[in-house]
Amino acid sequence: MDIIKQLAEELSLTVDQVEKTVALFDDGNTIPFIARYRKEVTGSLDDAQLRDLFDRLTYLRSLEARKAEVHALITEQGKMTPEIETALKQAKILTEVEDIYRPFRPKRKTRASVARERGLEPLAQALLAQEAEYAPTLDEMAESLINPELGVESAEDAFAGACDIIAEDISDNADYRKYIRALTFDLGELKSTAAKEEDSVYALYYDFHERLKKLPGHRILAINRGEKEEFLKVSVTMPDDVAVNNLFAKILKKGTSPAKPYVERAIIDSYDRLIAPSIEREIRSSIFDDACEAAIKVFEVNLKNLLMQPPLKGKTALGYDPGYRNGCKLAVVDKTGKVLDTAVIYPMKPQERIEESKRIVKRLISTHNVGVIAIGNGTASKESEIFIAGLLKEIDEDVKYAVISEAGASVYSASKLAADEFPDFDVMQRSAISIARRLQDPLAELVKIDPKSIGVGQYQHDMKPARLDEALGGVVEDCVNTVGVDINTASHSLLSYVAGINSTSAKNIVKYREENGEFKSRAEIKKVPRIGDKAFEQCAGFLRVSGSSEILDCTGVHPESYAAARTLLKKFEYSSDDVRQNRLAGLRDKVKKHGFANICAELQIGEPTLMDIIGELEKPGRDVRDTLPQTVLRDDILDIADLKPDMIVTGTVRNVIDFGAFVDIGVHHDGLVHISEICDRFIKHPGEVLSVGDVVEVKIKSVDLQKHRIALTMKF
Repeated sequence: MDIIKQLAEELSLTVDQVEKTVALFDDGNTIPFIARYRKEVTGSLDDAQLRDLFDRLTYLRSLEARKAEVHALITEQGKMTPEIETALKQAKILTEVEDIYRPFRPKRKTRASVARERGLEPLAQALLAQEAEYAPTLDEMAESLINPELGVESAEDAFAGACDIIAEDISDNADYRKYIRALTFDLGELKSTAAKEEDSVYALYYDFHERLKKLPGHRILAINRGEKEEFLKVSVTMPDDVAVNNLFAKILKKGTSPAKPYVERAIIDSYDRLIAPSIEREIRSSIFDDACEAAIKVFEVNLKNLLMQPPLKGKTALGYDPGYRNGCKLAVVDKTGKVLDTAVIYPMKPQERIEESKRIVKRLISTHNVGVIAIGNGTASKESEIFIAGLLKEIDEDVKYAVISEAGASVYSASKLAADEFPDFDVMQRSAISIARRLQDPLAELVKIDPKSIGVGQYQHDMKPARLDEALGGVVEDCVNTVGVDINTASHSLLSYVAGINSTSAKNIVKYREENGEFKSRAEIKKVPRIGDKAFEQCAGFLRVSGSSEILDCTGVHPESYAAARTLLKKFEYSSDDVRQNRLAGLRDKVKKHGFANICAELQIGEPTLMDIIGELEKPGRDVRDTLPQTVLRDDILDIADLKPDMIVTGTVRNVIDFGAFVDIGVHHDGLVHISEICDRFIKHPGEVLSVGDVVEVKIKSVDLQKHRIALTMKF
């Protein structure tokens, strides 16, 4: 297999493009580095395209490795043939390779292996030949094989053993298995029934069946979970006798033969006992894997949009972690994320110390000039929102609030990372700090939490942990490197996602900073243990040194391009101060006038690099998140009981899933916009229109107060 050529065809890329990109991977370059600083080499492939290329490259290489391994194993047995060799070369997926190897795989004791030990294989071969006449007859052959010492007591025992051998050989035939697998997927259904007579969230699937080829991923994941929790019995069904009749057509020879009834019996047994259960397992595993991959893709998009939410800059925030019996924990965090004050209030039952709680919150607001309150959306969130909305009406300060998702906050608060970061605070106080910081800078805070716990996926806890961690880790890495990191303020968690920096290197950076003070330049990073030349090459462009005398250290310009950037500035008579004071608005037009190709030739760089340098010089230290919709801040309360059909409200998309999107409209319970209610045109997935963090107008369709369900529509 020519892997490079196949990748180019599958991903609609040029062979040269794939070849050079693969060489970058093999040379140890990270995906963020390649996406940002090797555009000329890759043809400007973005991080998503690079990850798809890398994943597919990894699969094809593992496929080739397995082919070579199987080839060697069959050759060692002395059973390699030109036909097998050709089949191995043509195999396109690992399942096909395993089908080819199946007859040669060392087996545990089976009915067929026992029959072979009893010397019944010649009879099996005779039956499978399906001759019109036999001399000696089949009965005479069977009787000659009777051997009570080997367990063959009668001619019928001999025929039964021979049929067992035929059944296993049919089951082990790679072509038959491939055909039946495809037939089952094309015509089969997934069927589920109730495993226990009690109501549950899986009631929809208590009498359910749907064609495998049409089954959407979210239903597959839901049914699998229902089976795992023992609410459902699940099976793959086929139309009556379709598979067996197709095997008859492939195996039975034309004409009459005394062997035909035995071969028919063996085919039926092979399908019922060996092929069907095995194919069912394979297909269910395959559709589950496909559903997981689709769900992971949705999770990746949601997570990226959540992490890239714009920070709320320039405001001191009050984090509010609601609670009943143990009170509501408060933490005031300044504009840089430093904790200024903490408190506990009891505005709700059972204590209801409302006036005392108001005094404490008012004192914190006035003392620390709090500009915004971040309320966690967990237990007692609604009562807390009512309390804060009422309090804000009693003060003169311009303070608003936002309800923030607590997903994963408790996981972080109880972690060793949180204990190391805030050793003087208890778990609940850490949670309040985290809630405030989530509003101030979602990315910097959420990187401390396992992505699976952030709450923007579907059925994430049912997926293969390693694959999910790999995919979501890649998303976090892309987001961190897209935004860039201030090396003098970033946490160990944030630094560990920078290209070229692992957890150990990140800890070394923090330790160096604590021992030597702030970094003065990017070049100083090389003094940190475990940051060698290769690591520096990968990470330098994503690290910002805000206090550096070198203005380029505050931008996304890579050190390898400093000379080109300086030459560019000098050519058009700009200084470092011009960059600092944002006085380069005309640079792009001047370059265009001279001709981009001419400037590229003069600077000896490619056009993508030139455009990136110009963009960074025009807006040094810019945050790409600032152009995104800002967090919706509120100063009054809306209750679910206030909602009426046809009411139009503004909300924020919190999660996008296969069948719709959940929208926070400020009533503690998110409403659902079903995929059919998103727009007038047909869409395959809600993600075509909506993203996590989008601010949208929705109309109330219906409200179920008892079940706290809100149906929304965007079609009005």
